[in-house]
Parts: sequence; structure tokens; C-alpha cells
Amino acid sequence: MSDYVIQAEGLSKRYVIGHQIGARYATFREAIVESLKGAGQGALRVMRPSSVPPDPRREEIWALRDVSFDVRQGERLGVIGRNGAGKSTLLKILSRITDPTRGRVTLRGRVASLLEVGTGFHPELTGRENIFLNGAILGMTKNEIEAKFDEIVAFSEVERFLDTPLKRYSSGMQVRLAFAVAAHLEPEILVVDEVLAVGDYAFQKKSMGKMKEVAQGGRTVLFVSHDMGAVNTFCERAMLLHKGSVVAAGKASDVIARYLEGDDRLYSPIRSVFRDCGEFRLIAATAFQNDVPTVVINSRQPFTIEIQYEIVKVVADTRLSVFFRNQKGEEVFSTCDWDEPTEEALSRQAGRFISRVTIPARLLKTGPLYGTVVFDVRCLRVAFAEPDVLRLDVFDPQCPPLSETHGRPGVVAPILGWQMRRADTFADAEKSACEVGLAHTQGGE
Repeated sequence: MSDYVIQAEGLSKRYVIGHQIGARYATFREAIVESLKGAGQGALRVMRPSSVPPDPRREEIWALRDVSFDVRQGERLGVIGRNGAGKSTLLKILSRITDPTRGRVTLRGRVASLLEVGTGFHPELTGRENIFLNGAILGMTKNEIEAKFDEIVAFSEVERFLDTPLKRYSSGMQVRLAFAVAAHLEPEILVVDEVLAVGDYAFQKKSMGKMKEVAQGGRTVLFVSHDMGAVNTFCERAMLLHKGSVVAAGKASDVIARYLEGDDRLYSPIRSVFRDCGEFRLIAATAFQNDVPTVVINSRQPFTIEIQYEIVKVVADTRLSVFFRNQKGEEVFSTCDWDEPTEEALSRQAGRFISRVTIPARLLKTGPLYGTVVFDVRCLRVAFAEPDVLRLDVFDPQCPPLSETHGRPGVVAPILGWQMRRADTFADAEKSACEVGLAHTQGGE
């Protein structure tokens, strides 16, 4: 028997979307005429395909094109890509929600899916009833569900609202209950989309731990996320989708690097802007680590921000700054070239310049980091501001997601040096210091 639990061969999915021509509603007579015309053109298209022009009101979109991959039992596969790349369509096919237009997929075992809030749940039923409903959909018997019922409720933390209709749950409560059911009913394949981002931090941490436990038990996990740090740590392999096709597959760190350092300008390590305000022109902003342009930052190593710009018009008392924020929009820190001012920064001249600043190692929490370049005059007037010109992804190779640097409060997580020694050594030291001080005082008298 094959040790592959998922085998996809040439999966393709086509959708047909309609475009409304004009804003006027059609009459009943026009609708009948159009339907007859469509039937006639359909018959003509079969007999003479080249003689019928394409219908401007219909457009075909291929969400997936010839996607093939295999997943072994117990493997954790990350599926990454930009919005619209085809990730959700792939998961819906694997979850048997929709059928592929072409190709086939072989699944060996039960599949539990968590694709979006409320999937597989009925809003009019209570939380208790939905647990049994979802378990039955997964193919579990009543006895099997009852055996896991208490664990599911305890994990979801919705015991007080267990007999309340699901429609009265918040989105976070629905996610907690849905994930608890999917993870505890022991499916052979667990499919998790970005929906976990809806939960709070404590739930995300617990969910990641549960998914690791599921994978270590020999079950397979497909994990879709835009958190590259989580994918890099949790998954052994990753697959990158772009416009419905697989463009990279292999070791998770290599595929993530391909994704972030691809041709798309949004993820390019060198961000060229060419914007100006009449006084200041920003040319490019780049992050370097180990002298290599990158957008993937190892938090345990320093990295450098390089800004290329031009002073078009000399104005007194101007500063160049970079403000960093995290994914939540919180200001993480800022730095400007007046922190330790050089003569060049204090007396700016017209011309083209390159300014560099080094961010120390072991300072930042993992996750996305966005940098805004600001050029201001004495903090009183902002002459230029380009938001999110730097888009970085910070990861810690020695820490799993949602632990240590992830879980610590605050917007930064500096790793500082601590010292410890026995208390009696401090007491001896203090006693010696007092004796020395007393002897010095007596000697002075």
C-alpha cells in the first residue's frame, strides 16, 4: 500500500463569470430572445467552432491549472501564495466541497477541514448539536463523538454557551469550536486555512500546539497561512501557488524565500519608488542581511536598511527617519539620522545620497514588519512620507511560532543578557564592602 495519503494529478478548476452589459434590467421578452440566441450559438459552436465570436458577457477563469503533488502520511505541507493564487480552491477540492474541472485527487483517510468561519456548521443549531452534526459529516459514530465530547468542549472554551444557537456566537467562538471538533475527532488529514487568524493569541498558540500533536500522531496536516514564520517552523515542506499553478515545491524555507524574493514588486527586496515632494525624492529602500538584499530577516542577526534618495531643494533642519510598525498597526520603533547626527546630516546639501542604519540582532518579535520613510523639518512639518515602502518578514530559526519571542508582551522582544549567582556571595560581598568602608572612615578620622 502506498504511504501517500494525498495524490493530486493534473488538478484544474475553471469558473465562468458573467459581466453585466449596461445598467438596465432586461424585459421578459428580451430574456427569452437571449436564451434562444444562446442555444442557437451553442449549437453553431459545436458544428463550426471558429464561426461564433466570444460572448463579452462571459469570461472563463482558471483558478487552478495542472496542479500535481503528493503528500506522505504524517507530513506537514504548507501551501502559500498571494491572494487569488488558487489556495482556497485547492483546499475546497481536497475537502470535496467542489469537483475539479480536470484531473483527479486520491485521498486515503478522513478529511477534516477548517476553511472559513462556520464551514460545516448550522447557525440555528446549538454548539452541542453542531459538534454531533460535524462529527457525523466526518464519518464518526455517535459513540466516537461522545468519547471526545468533553475534550472538544474544554479545548474550545465555550462551555457556558454550549446550548446557545451558533448564530449568537462571535466569529472567534465559532472558530474555537470548529477547530476543536476538526482536531479532536482524529481525522487522517487535517486541512487548515488562514481562518486561525481570527482567534486570539492564546487560542492560536493552543491550536498550533494541537496541530503539532496531530502531526506527531501520524496524521497529515495541510496548512495555509500568510504568516511565513509559522509556515517555516511548522511545515517540513511547502508548495507555492501563483495564478493557479505550482511554481515551487520543496523544503519550506527554500519555497518561502522564492515567494518573498520573487518578481512581484510587492515582495521585492529592492523597493524602487521614485516619488518626490519638491524638496526630497525617494529612489529606493532596501534591507540587507549578511550583505545580501532580502525581505526575510533572521531576528538573531543584525540587518541594515539602505535608503537611496535625492535632496532636490536644500531646507534647514531636515531629518530622515524610518518608522516601523507591525501587522496590527502598532508602532514598533523609529530611528532617524539625528539620533547620532553626522555633519552631513546636519548640513544637508543638494544631490543624491545613500543613508544606512543597522538594526541590532535579538531585538524584534517575529512576524511581518513594515517600514515608512519620512523626511521632515524640525519635527514640525512632514515634507515627505512613503508608507510601507519596506515590507519585511522577521523569523527566529530557534523558536517555534507563538512561543518565546511570539508570546512575550510588547511590540519588541529583546533577548538580553542576565546574570545569576548565589545570594550568600552577594551577602559576603556587601559585608566586605561595609568593612572596607568602615575601615576607611575610621582611618580618615
